[in-house]
Amino acid sequence: MSIYLDVIWTLNFMVDLMLLMLVQLLARSPAKKIRLFIGAFIASCIVPLTILYPNSFFNHVVGKLIYSFLIIFSTFGFKSLYRFIKLSLLFYFVSFAIGGGLMAIHFFLQRPVTVSLEGVITFNQGYGDPVSWLFVITCFPIIWYFTKRRMDEHVGEQVKYDEMHKVILTMNHQSFESVGYIDSGNQLIDPLTKQPVVICDRPFLKQWFDEKEWEELQQVKETLDFEQLPKKWEDKLHMIPYQGVDGAHSFMLAIRAEELTIFYNNDVLQTANVLIGIQFGELERDGQYHCLLHPLVIKQSIIQSA
Repeated sequence: MSIYLDVIWTLNFMVDLMLLMLVQLLARSPAKKIRLFIGAFIASCIVPLTILYPNSFFNHVVGKLIYSFLIIFSTFGFKSLYRFIKLSLLFYFVSFAIGGGLMAIHFFLQRPVTVSLEGVITFNQGYGDPVSWLFVITCFPIIWYFTKRRMDEHVGEQVKYDEMHKVILTMNHQSFESVGYIDSGNQLIDPLTKQPVVICDRPFLKQWFDEKEWEELQQVKETLDFEQLPKKWEDKLHMIPYQGVDGAHSFMLAIRAEELTIFYNNDVLQTANVLIGIQFGELERDGQYHCLLHPLVIKQSIIQSA
């Protein structure tokens, strides 16, 4: 059997380089390009080492572990034990994740059952099926990009999750529960009363309105015809002027809340000094939260509670 060592070595070098690049991106750890190439070269050297010296120490579990430490040290250096272990574990994580993704796609594309023209049924378990180089070259970048994209999204979602808190809003003597997100970018304040505005979206606010009332509110928003305001909400509605990110001036309908309760960490914060801005769409496509909490609401509530 002929083994094209140079081809296997080159392919392994490119794979290792992309794995180390992904580790660098996910760990936000600076590393020079030359060190990435050195680390990838050292990692790829396991190919000729395994073929030429099959009984080498580095072909055993402990040897592979030490070899992986050498790869991380060559690429990122050693600044602290915690950082070094973190990078090593992340290197194994992305290797297993991408390798598992490749195997999943490979077996997904296989036919587990084949039927011949003679009617003979064959079950293909798939174990030991060779994975072609073309398959690796084609699918590896796809899995690499998918893993990076998903990890970036997970970080963003985790940051959002840390700022999300349960809220209970009371308006027109009715109370409903939802999730609010403390948005530092929400600086909307009523210029007349100087009250902060908490923005809530349609799925949450429609619990207080019937279909006719909600349509009337939308008409008021679009036409600024205040004669169409629902009768029982006339004395509770406000118009808040604001400037959008594009510089255009507009108005937001807002309702004076009877009470807003925020379950902030281990505290229960309550305030009535707040306006609820009406968002006629959805604030977040995944529906994780339905209120944008003004940071000033948290600050005022903490002061009042103290």
